[in-house]
Amino acid sequence: MVKKNYDNDFKVMIVQLLKSGQKTKEVSEAYNLDSGTVNRWRREYEAKSGDFSKKRELSPEELELRQLRKELKDVQIERDILKKAVSIFSKSDK
Repeated sequence: MVKKNYDNDFKVMIVQLLKSGQKTKEVSEAYNLDSGTVNRWRREYEAKSGDFSKKRELSPEELELRQLRKELKDVQIERDILKKAVSIFSKSDK
């Protein structure tokens, strides 16, 4: 399945339809959208005061956590590579 990107104007239009009283199921079927996507757009719209383009500012703790998770992932990948190398070299010594 290909992930489709919708522009902000389209998302706002969909949310406005929901605000006008239309049901999520009706809107999602009419525009061939997943109802979960439509609900997520509504939540994002409300959380960002109607501006989909605004990105939430991350706190310093969130930034540090994101960086630490990236470093952990990199170290785990490096560890796995070294484990495979040790396994390969130990087999060739026999």
